Amino acid sequence: MSAPDSPHLPADPATLAFLARRQSQAAKLFTDPTPGRAELERILAIALRTPDHGKLEPWRLIVLARPDFALLADLAQARADEIGADPETAEKGRGQFERARLAVAVIFSPKASTKTPEAEQFLSAGALCMNLLTAATAAGWGANWLSGWPSHDEIFRARAFGCTPAERVAGIVHIATPGNALPDRPRPDPARVVQWGLR
Repeated sequence: MSAPDSPHLPADPATLAFLARRQSQAAKLFTDPTPGRAELERILAIALRTPDHGKLEPWRLIVLARPDFALLADLAQARADEIGADPETAEKGRGQFERARLAVAVIFSPKASTKTPEAEQFLSAGALCMNLLTAATAAGWGANWLSGWPSHDEIFRARAFGCTPAERVAGIVHIATPGNALPDRPRPDPARVVQWGLR
């Protein structure tokens, strides 16, 4: 009989060490180059190994490159003008796309299901974003999971990504060459946020 703390699968110390030091890079500091198509396809295939609640696949992905970002920046500015956004808000919406090099938009696309609530499907889309972030970082690239106010605007996401009213942007994961490494931010204290048992 195995000891209580022994793993059922072989331990992978290298992966644990990677996860212990993983941190997002600042997308505004990204530079060229970006992953080529073959490498990006491998990263995407790894990212798609995410919990999807019975093969529902409640998401779709859009790979975005330079020409796409020019269009997205224009759409964000047009939407900012329509809603009367202040200059700082408009720049934040437009600037994310103006500075971008390569990104993957993860679109939450819920499926009709009697077994899986929509909230759990949305969590699957978030898990896909995290898988994508982790896979890109493990491949040696800078990766940053962003969204920005335009992504939460129903009119913008319909114009930009062809989203139906039921769809939402779970995240936009930017991938490129990282800039200078930033100091790690303070992390949550397990003693403060972890409860062991119900009593």
